[in-house]
Amino acid sequence: MYNPTVARLTYRALLGRRRALILFALPALLLVIAVAVRLLNGADDTTAAGLLGGFALATMVPLIGVIAGTGAIGPEIDDGSIVYLLAKPVKRPTIIMTKLTVAIAVTMVFSAVPTLLAGLILNGNGQQIAVAFTVATLVASIAYSALFLLLGTVSRHAVVFGLVYALVWESLFGSLVPGAKTLSVQQWSLALAEKITGPGVVDSAVALPTAAVLLAAVTVVATWFAGQKLRRLTLAGEE
Repeated sequence: MYNPTVARLTYRALLGRRRALILFALPALLLVIAVAVRLLNGADDTTAAGLLGGFALATMVPLIGVIAGTGAIGPEIDDGSIVYLLAKPVKRPTIIMTKLTVAIAVTMVFSAVPTLLAGLILNGNGQQIAVAFTVATLVASIAYSALFLLLGTVSRHAVVFGLVYALVWESLFGSLVPGAKTLSVQQWSLALAEKITGPGVVDSAVALPTAAVLLAAVTVVATWFAGQKLRRLTLAGEE
């Protein structure tokens, strides 16, 4: 279910000059903010949890997920170059799983590592806050990558729809509207952070068992639909 050649081509596409600048900019901004907050405010658990939850998990992770998830396959479908890949003797599920693996890896590296560093800078991992949000970003990276990879296979405007989801639904409605919180990857991931830190430090609107089931379900279903869409593209090309 993993093809090194497809992976290499996908990494090359995702880490090209333009995308790489955006991928590095968001983590760098988080670290700059963390250093400034620590210098001005000192070590504070509430501030650390607020910054890591409000910026790292709610904004940075979904935005990086949009770039990695849609960029793993969307441009190839848009410009038609996916036809050359589909003509190779590589199984279609292998293509999807390889691209999903690459998208997850890129999202994790550019999300989890700076989140951990920012947490250590902010309060030295007091009350396990840095570790908790790092785990949350790792889990969120999987779900976001699957969702945005699916968007990349079904729409030519995947980046636009992904940004709307990341900035409007996750950052706005997913944080403020009670009903929308239940359907938010951010809140599902926060359930893990809450479990690690203990009560009173991080609050999630979703219980951990429910969050785990929803995270797994979204990842599996999105990956399956992406595979089905790619299969239909294959049939259309053969006809």
